[in-house]
Amino acid sequence: MPSKSSARLAALVVAAVCSALSGVVLTAPAHADTVRIHDIQGTTRISPLAGQKVTDVAGIVTGVRTYGSSKGFWMQDPNPDDNPATSEGVFVFTSSTPKVAAGDSVTVTGTVSEYVPGGASSGNQSVTEITKPTVTVLSSGNAVPAPVVIDARSVPAAYTPAGDTAASGSVNGLTLQPSKYALDYYESLEDMNVQVADARVVTATDPYTELWVTVKPHEHADRRGGTVYGSYTSQNSGRLQIQSLGSTADFPAADVGDTLTGETTGPLDYNQFGGYTLVASKLGTLRSGGLKRETTRKQARGELAVATYNVENLDPSDATFAAHAAAIVNNLQSPDIVSLEEIQDNNGAKDDGTVDASQTVNKLIDGIVAAGGPKYEWRSIDPVNDQDGGEPGGNIRQVFLFNPERVSFTDRPGGDSTTAVGVTKVHGKAQLTASPGRIDPGSDAWKASRKPLVGEFVFRGKTVFVIANHLTSKGGDQGLTAQYQPPARSSETQRHLQATEVHSFVKNILDTQKNAEVIALGDMNDFQFSDTTKILEGDGELWSAIKSLPKSERYTYDYQGNSQVLDQILVSPSIRRGCDLDYDSVHINSEFHDQISDHDPQVLRFRP
Repeated sequence: MPSKSSARLAALVVAAVCSALSGVVLTAPAHADTVRIHDIQGTTRISPLAGQKVTDVAGIVTGVRTYGSSKGFWMQDPNPDDNPATSEGVFVFTSSTPKVAAGDSVTVTGTVSEYVPGGASSGNQSVTEITKPTVTVLSSGNAVPAPVVIDARSVPAAYTPAGDTAASGSVNGLTLQPSKYALDYYESLEDMNVQVADARVVTATDPYTELWVTVKPHEHADRRGGTVYGSYTSQNSGRLQIQSLGSTADFPAADVGDTLTGETTGPLDYNQFGGYTLVASKLGTLRSGGLKRETTRKQARGELAVATYNVENLDPSDATFAAHAAAIVNNLQSPDIVSLEEIQDNNGAKDDGTVDASQTVNKLIDGIVAAGGPKYEWRSIDPVNDQDGGEPGGNIRQVFLFNPERVSFTDRPGGDSTTAVGVTKVHGKAQLTASPGRIDPGSDAWKASRKPLVGEFVFRGKTVFVIANHLTSKGGDQGLTAQYQPPARSSETQRHLQATEVHSFVKNILDTQKNAEVIALGDMNDFQFSDTTKILEGDGELWSAIKSLPKSERYTYDYQGNSQVLDQILVSPSIRRGCDLDYDSVHINSEFHDQISDHDPQVLRFRP
């Protein structure tokens, strides 16, 4: 999948062009004389004056953006109208460094435009701007309009209206109802000076110096300070992204559960990577919540411990091997079997045909030994070069680690990158035709995506079938703040095909041996309530063990203020029926600004 950084780089390349071309222009009145800002903004998401020239629009400068590809300034009318649906702020796109300062009283003549961050194909909402401006400074040092306070009382519980079916599900033409819907409320404040106070951090500071807070501290809160995403219909409306309008050098390095105390104030922007964003000219003071990384318990002698861990594009040049090794030994307590996702080949992203990953895996194993863990053995199958998606040249794949002092691997030759593994019956028991093997690698379901790795393990005389997965990413899905509501999740098409393939393989094992113990685990790139998971589970052939946890603890990943499930361990009925099944999502990464992966690992313990 394309990395967030590559997506941002592409976005930055096109943003200036998109701004200059003004994104989307809709029909408008034939002429517009001097108008107020609220006339430009109107009562829907699209300006009634889009595409028209406006003259001498008055306002007070509230913030100036001197960096990036969208240079310009925000201004606000200090004398608002009495319509809560009409914003009193607007962004003036200058393309070069603006020659104004906060507190300047200005008039602007230019063209009203609707700019869509990420382009129209992204499905994002648009930002109303004045482009090609002529700016006149009337006076300086004026008071900036007082910020609108965004808090638990002001943000509605309902997230968004359904889109207009006559407009392909878009909400653009709907009259804003800011007292009824959260997205309408935020849109009614677009480009205005806003403020949050004493806001709890719900997504840690990322490499792009941004974080997420909630203004609703009790909304689907988990015990560690985050906000849990539990269904498509229970959106967390209190989430808001925070960036800095000035220097990022002093931007707080925050973890989930920390608090931005005091007031955080600035214009309310809308961007490609998260939607509504408070671009802070004044940041609150960070107060630590004291969050610590979790440690799971050690498996008992008769328990088999199976884990999944996405190590995020690990290759020999990375500096995270010791940290990953320590996490496996100390936080995960050296599981008997570890399914690793995103193991890259021996030279990482260098695209020269290398597919062997032995240096990557052995460096991790050596680190585990150095950290006091077992000398794991490993099994995997090298992919065909550049055929499994991920970073070009990286050739990511799944790898099994196993502790030979506790569990054995049944090697059965014949498995390679292009041969499909099958199931046979031998002495009344299911058996793989190859171990390790890959599920139907020639299927279109796995085009440009990782093929599942299957292996037979034996623990205390009992065979356990393990399927390591890394399903296709959610890249390409529309964001939660998209103009189309509900947002389209286009990535599901391929992921559902993949889930069908995995489920069919599991069913084949269980049809061959009803009481076979089967585990399908890994980065499923979808939620425990998703149709992907329902397809995997089928008619009870599998069950996602994360559902054994309280709802407030069901998460493995933290994205845009939502603690959510992407990684899962699914088990067959013979495992689920055991009264000793014990599942743990071990939070060591997703909630921390200094994470070594963006995924938390999970551990399942049971007695075969």
